[in-house]
Amino acid sequence: MKRPAESRKHRPRGDRPPPERVPDLLRRVLGEALALNAPADAVLRRFFREHRSLGRRDRADIADTVFDVLRNKRLYAHFAEAGEGPLEDRLARLSRVWRDRAASSQGVVPAGAVNLPAQPDWLARLPAANLDALPVPVALSLPDWLYQKLCERFGEAEARALGRALLEPASLHLRANLLKTRRDALIERLTQEGLHVRPLSIAPCAMEVDGHPALERSAAFEDGAFEVQDAGSQLLALLVGARRGQNVVDLCAGAGGKTLSLAASMHSSGQIFACDVSIARLQRLRPRLTRSGATNVQPFAIDSLTDRKLERLVGRAHAVLVDAPCTGSGTLRRNPDLKWRFGPEDLSRLCHEQRSILAAAARLVAPDGVLVYATCSLLAEENEAQAKWFEERHPEFQREDAQPIMAAAGATLPDDAFVDGALVCVPHRHGTDAFFGIRWRRVRLTNQSGAAAEASG
Repeated sequence: MKRPAESRKHRPRGDRPPPERVPDLLRRVLGEALALNAPADAVLRRFFREHRSLGRRDRADIADTVFDVLRNKRLYAHFAEAGEGPLEDRLARLSRVWRDRAASSQGVVPAGAVNLPAQPDWLARLPAANLDALPVPVALSLPDWLYQKLCERFGEAEARALGRALLEPASLHLRANLLKTRRDALIERLTQEGLHVRPLSIAPCAMEVDGHPALERSAAFEDGAFEVQDAGSQLLALLVGARRGQNVVDLCAGAGGKTLSLAASMHSSGQIFACDVSIARLQRLRPRLTRSGATNVQPFAIDSLTDRKLERLVGRAHAVLVDAPCTGSGTLRRNPDLKWRFGPEDLSRLCHEQRSILAAAARLVAPDGVLVYATCSLLAEENEAQAKWFEERHPEFQREDAQPIMAAAGATLPDDAFVDGALVCVPHRHGTDAFFGIRWRRVRLTNQSGAAAEASG
């Protein structure tokens, strides 16, 4: 989560809440987050706006506790049954002892920024517990149905390793904006600003940053030299292979992370149509677009997949990216509340929506153009099953092997990142969020008489 920046204005010490009030505030915001009525990061942003007197350390500890409880909610709830008092207090205290245990095992002295009451005996059961004796979904804090889906796709051993990785916070990745700088120069500049940054070999513009710095205060950020973007997301933009002078459609552009990556790949030439049904999301793209220096992006609001404005793009796109709406299960390290906020019924609805989007996208692709379908999902129903469905109905789209495409783009990936020609990234193997990406090229088919004929799609 991108933590809200603290006010630059100096606040007198008397404005800070007394230490004994901090647990009360933690209990309140944790209860709001556990209600699952809104994304956890949105809950925290609103809460911190309402409690501006909280210091930076208190804010960080409250945010860490909320996210840790959401990651480990099922495990903590299992041990909280033996305790007394409000559930939020019990979960917060379990989070503290569990994180203190992890810190101690690494030789770190726990900071104890949030002052919680003295530990009763029941708290000692968690750090001493043999998690292997618990049901696997409980130990991994996963809903039963989701764990079963992971086993079906990856196998039980791989699902366990993946589940353990999903309990760890995600690292912070940046993308150097090639319209403004080069990665090596940017790393040197950010180092001079006091940040600890290193290049990632997985993608040519990717970097990793230590900690949770206030990046929006960086002069390099204000200059548009970088964007916050997971390295796996950067790979999906590379899979499109957009080139100078092309017409490219980003059909589910959202706030434009991949759109901006495509613009940089195209050296700001050609045209990118950044489409979305949400005007609010496209509005979040505009300041990023201005900062990036890209001049070839046209935000393109549509009211539906049948919007008549899309007709002008039919058969004209050299490349179309469908970054499909999905469960987001591949981002559980960053958004742990998602595993409690969606269920099988949401999966069914999303799969239907993904097929509608794919069918609409196919119409936009020019002859010899490419179509890339991508999700940040761990579920086969949203990935391999959708690719199979599409190929059965659109024989004019031929799958292209992602591995040589990614190598040519400068990405360095192990062989296990490619399955049946598709790009498949997972946290425990590749250090990114989980992503699935598949690329097709529209070809001319030969009919029975031997004449070349393009399928209607």
